[in-house]
Amino acid sequence: MEASEARKKYADIIDREHHESARHPRMDKLSRTAQFSPFAALTGYDDMIRESERETDSRPELNEDSRELLNRRLLQLLRHLPSPEAAFTCFVQDDKKSGGETVTFTGRAVKYDASAESILMDSGRSIFVSDILHIESDALQDALW
Repeated sequence: MEASEARKKYADIIDREHHESARHPRMDKLSRTAQFSPFAALTGYDDMIRESERETDSRPELNEDSRELLNRRLLQLLRHLPSPEAAFTCFVQDDKKSGGETVTFTGRAVKYDASAESILMDSGRSIFVSDILHIESDALQDALW
């Protein structure tokens, strides 16, 4: 449609002033464009960018002395189930990318599952023995040193 045809077709309204509501103030451009943001073409793109920026740690390797100490503490705790309260520092593998994080869980070990090689804690959490990096317990200090 040419400009002259459009002018003829909308002649009754084309030269009128824009209506301003007394009840609803005019929306600024930023707010007006923000109302259309949920309809972004790349749904999930922002989440994907945030996920790629999130950092994970690599699994720490224990030296021979640390492994030996860890094994002694673990055996000491498992001989006295439910165990005294202890802090278990573990490596938790990330579900979405390689690596993970080191986390400390505090509680009492109540059961050892030999087939899964895991410890059931009084909180209901299950910890794989292979994920344990360190065990700290006041009750075990004297017996192990």
